[in-house]
Amino acid sequence: MNKSFPIVSLVLALSSFSALAADTHCHVKQYEMGLRYQQQSAEIMALQLQTYKFAQQQLNENLTQRETNRKSAIIIDLDETVLDNTPLLVKDLKKCHDYTEWDTWGDWEKNGKPRLIPGAKDFLNFVNNQHITIFYVSDRSQENKQATINTLNRLGLPQVNSDHVLLTNKSKQLRREDISHQYQIIMLLGDSLADFAAEFKTKKPTSEQRKLVEQQRQKFGTQWIIMPNSSYGSWSHSKLKSE
Repeated sequence: MNKSFPIVSLVLALSSFSALAADTHCHVKQYEMGLRYQQQSAEIMALQLQTYKFAQQQLNENLTQRETNRKSAIIIDLDETVLDNTPLLVKDLKKCHDYTEWDTWGDWEKNGKPRLIPGAKDFLNFVNNQHITIFYVSDRSQENKQATINTLNRLGLPQVNSDHVLLTNKSKQLRREDISHQYQIIMLLGDSLADFAAEFKTKKPTSEQRKLVEQQRQKFGTQWIIMPNSSYGSWSHSKLKSE
């Protein structure tokens, strides 16, 4: 009989327990299910393709109602609307690092290799072919603007230049207002309610946010197109209800 066997078994058991304990005490594990859905599910891909297909159909409708004496434009967010940044979020999660602190984001903007959200490029090429101006309005860092432009160019997206990529030198609302002085904005697309109107840029509970959505329900699916994002958002710490 190998007398070392009980010792080896004890070491393995303690190692397994330590790994389990570390995993249990990793508070960011709560993000895992949503992140898994966002990155790996076929359903999210179907939703993204479906949303962009619907956006294209609705854009055609909006074009028939535009003011003929004004130039037309769309405003589109970047992260989780055009760009899939989930590889960064997964790396942070594996290190038990809370990616919603955004302290790893700056390096990702400069050196990361995000993928395209399914359907985004086809939609943007369609918009470009309709001679509609595209503004990429994102809260990415102004300091990393050239890196973001390089990323968008690498992915082959249209109308990418310094004038059309508007990052955080001012609030999104002010950037939208600046655009509206010269263009008729016929559609906005984003993954967060704050991508559409300043009233959503609050720290109000989700119950209040839902009331605001109800008040603006006529704009969703017509002027405002929202993309699914289950990996992060203002809702992430909302309490679940059993009834």
